[in-house]
Amino acid sequence: MSKSDKKSRFLTWWRTQTSAFIVKNLLLAGIICVIILAAVVLWLKRYTEHGIEVDVPELIGLTIPEAQILVEDAGLRLEVIDSTYSRKVALGTIVEQNPPSLSHAKHNRTLYVIVNARTRKQVVMPELRDMSYRQVESSIRQLGLAVDTVMYEPSEYRDLVLDLKIDTMSIQPGQRLAEGTAIALVVGRGLGTEMMMVPDLRGQSLQDVRTCLLNSLLILGAYDYDIEPTEENEAQYMVYQQTPEAGSMILEGSAVNVSLSTDQEKVVTADNEKNEDSFF
Repeated sequence: MSKSDKKSRFLTWWRTQTSAFIVKNLLLAGIICVIILAAVVLWLKRYTEHGIEVDVPELIGLTIPEAQILVEDAGLRLEVIDSTYSRKVALGTIVEQNPPSLSHAKHNRTLYVIVNARTRKQVVMPELRDMSYRQVESSIRQLGLAVDTVMYEPSEYRDLVLDLKIDTMSIQPGQRLAEGTAIALVVGRGLGTEMMMVPDLRGQSLQDVRTCLLNSLLILGAYDYDIEPTEENEAQYMVYQQTPEAGSMILEGSAVNVSLSTDQEKVVTADNEKNEDSFF
């Protein structure tokens, strides 16, 4: 056999072996790809539970514990994403859900809900005394509160709001009230016909003075401070002078003016004068 024949046979064998190797590897690679693809499809099918859907329950109006039971029974999960405040639904109940009820969701899907606050919204009361009844009523409604009753008391200022109360307690500026709280208004109806004795107001705080005068069918008129107060110390001011004087007789509904100070000497002097007057 010549060299050229040997070379030709070798090249033919090499090509045959190489082709077979390539074919085998291609087949093997194809089989591996098919297996991997099938495994991925099966895993995705199991992971997403393809084709398995459940009915989404109605959660609106339920509390979280009540909703949790329904959600778990349906094979779903529950997550609270926000809270709000509404007077139209019960406190602590669900007001919104996603997906909505009667829709379909995959098993183990999370339902997102918004819950109504567990406590009513709190509002800060502004100073509404010594304003007209109409202004006060409008302000109260804008704050989300309600006017329960209107009580008319003698006052030289007709239709002026003298006090705001819950039951028998006066409401102070800055006090926090739950939204929807009902308030009673004490409103002036003009001067009465009876004569009333002016009480002794010396040594009392402005808040106590208001209450004392209203109980005596009188009202607080002008009040001034010897030194302008701050928000921090205003409650420390006490009456050291009043007009008319204690014991005077005036028509019911009339105003009594007072002067206030934190100067203990002025207040003590007022107390001493009061005790001396009582003695004599």
